[in-house]
Amino acid sequence: MAVNRRRFFQLTGATALGVAGTRALPVKGEERASGPARPADKPLVGKRWAMAIDIAKCREETDCQDCIAACHKAHNVPHFDNPKDEVKWIWKEPFEEALHDQSSAFQAEHLRDAHVLVFCNHCDNPPCTRVCPTGATWKRDDGVVMMDWHRCIGCRYCVAGCPYGSRSFNWRDPRPHVDELTPDFPTRTRGVVEKCNLCEERLSRGQGPACVAACKGRALIFGDLEDPESEIRKVLRDRPSVRRKVALGTQPQIFYLL
Repeated sequence: MAVNRRRFFQLTGATALGVAGTRALPVKGEERASGPARPADKPLVGKRWAMAIDIAKCREETDCQDCIAACHKAHNVPHFDNPKDEVKWIWKEPFEEALHDQSSAFQAEHLRDAHVLVFCNHCDNPPCTRVCPTGATWKRDDGVVMMDWHRCIGCRYCVAGCPYGSRSFNWRDPRPHVDELTPDFPTRTRGVVEKCNLCEERLSRGQGPACVAACKGRALIFGDLEDPESEIRKVLRDRPSVRRKVALGTQPQIFYLL
């Protein structure tokens, strides 16, 4: 079929518009990935993932760092000798600092002297996602607050927006500082923010978070808050719990059992 000059430009112009329109379509949070695609044979599916931390059980394992080591190894978190460059996904803080609005000089010893685990709270109302100009951080339908390191431009607005100090910035190239590389999880680059992703890559493979699996004392309880028969719902019914900085309205989904 003969195509004259005018018809040629009509066809090529329509094609270009079609491509441009496709690129302009919004990307759903569920379709974004923080790493390479992995098979999801039997993924864990939940409506609202959350975690509870039994402070007393955690305190019984004196100086235990198993959950921290497991998390950092699974996610290629770098180790820098200079504290200024520190990158961390999960760590411990004194109770009175992590939960200062819940602390009291008259509290039980197991609370007053405890060092509690802290990490991203995967808030229902996360301020970090609202301030990101590129959509590099967002909340999935199941509540997991995600990061896309390819979209991150290093502006650190999310770092400033997070009231829990849960995000780290890579001031230096992190790759030479990964002690033992885990090949099936992506490494990051200098100039991007990272944080706990609630082991979304393990959930897609039907596994719970690495920190939960590594805990000898079973101090970490992970589950679906929307399932009334889940372990986390049962323990939250039976035990009093607190959350960090609830007055800010972020609705954190990490619970501390008293």
